[in-house]
Amino acid sequence: MEKATFAAGCFWGVEESFYDLTGVEATRVGYTGGNLDSPTYQQVCSGTTGHAEAVEITYDPVKISYEQLLAAFWQAHDPTQLNQQGPDCGTQYRSAIFYHSEEQRRLAEAAKDALDRSGRYRRSVVTEIVPAGPFWEAEAYHQKYHLKNGGGCGF
Repeated sequence: MEKATFAAGCFWGVEESFYDLTGVEATRVGYTGGNLDSPTYQQVCSGTTGHAEAVEITYDPVKISYEQLLAAFWQAHDPTQLNQQGPDCGTQYRSAIFYHSEEQRRLAEAAKDALDRSGRYRRSVVTEIVPAGPFWEAEAYHQKYHLKNGGGCGF
């Protein structure tokens, strides 16, 4: 099994984009990329911790490739919006790929460059590509939120 970590706005919808994909063994939402150990949702929402709302994916690379996960990530949000997705604003909603290996970094950078050159968006892709650091699991009520409560992000 391998891990992939993505941030693309509200983690409820981002997680929903991945948990039904064949080869994805587990997902969990949480906080990463910040400067505070064990942050709470309220702390992250304040915008002062530097964390992004993110989803950590455990996947079987025999059944699904990292490139396929990247494709789902790009589909899940507008990667040209800086620190915002739909109505959610703040650095905690930034677009980011937190890579776990040099191979993931290389593939993420190549995919970002290809998307930028594709003409799909009028604006440049602003997705950060940075090393994965500590991942702090969000509170239990956030896990698989849409599966338990229905709905979508609505934007």
